[in-house]
Formats: sequence, C-alpha cells, structure tokens
Amino acid sequence: MTTNQNDRQMITHPILLEARQIAPNQILINYDQRTDLASAMNVSNYWIRSNMDRPAGIATVGMSAALTAANAIRPDIGMITPADNTNMRFVMTFIVNAMSGIMYTVLPCFVNLEGRSGYRGENWGPFSRNMFIGR
Repeated sequence: MTTNQNDRQMITHPILLEARQIAPNQILINYDQRTDLASAMNVSNYWIRSNMDRPAGIATVGMSAALTAANAIRPDIGMITPADNTNMRFVMTFIVNAMSGIMYTVLPCFVNLEGRSGYRGENWGPFSRNMFIGR
C-alpha cells in the first residue's frame, strides 16, 4: 500500500474537490468519495461565504461571520440535487443569481460517506477548489 492509500483510508468523510458556477443561479460541486445522499442533499449542511462584509447574491455568510445553523442555506432559497448517479456530483440551485464579480466560497459540513452517518465536521480541505467568482 502506498502512503496516499493509507491517508485516504484514514479520512472518514468526503472532501469537496471543486465547486464551480455552471449557470447564473447554479453551482456544480464534486466530492472525492461517494456520499450519503441524505446528508449530501440536505441544503442546510451548506454555507456560501462572500468576500463582502454582508452576504451578497447567493451567499448566506459575510466575510467575517461564523458558520451557524441560522446562516446555513435554507430550503426556501436553494436546493441541491444529484448531477448524476455517482453520489459524488451535485448541483446547487438558488432562487437568486450569483452577483457578478463577487468571490464566493462553498463550505459544506456534516456530509457523510456512503453508508455512514454521524460526521459533524467540515467537508473541505486545503486542496479543495471551493472558491469561484460570480459571473
């Protein structure tokens, strides 16, 4: 076994690989491993941070605010659906468009691996490409 395989076995949760805007009101997100659909499709397990002091466009959190249940994405402003049957790719759709020129950061938490439950941490890492500029 290589070191990389050992490291992967120690990770007990999916990591967000990439988030990118695919339409004015949609983001495609990709995880590195198959997810538990219930936790991955719970829109309240996601936050979008903007680089503004206050949330702008699709953002629920401003630059310096902490992530709380109160500022997670709510079902009345966005939803998340599978992009295919891999349990790794999802499309987030919002009722408003991302604002052009604003930097957004997608911050998922509490998303479990397929067949597991109970993970209570963040699902991004130092190599996650979870930022994009609204267009």
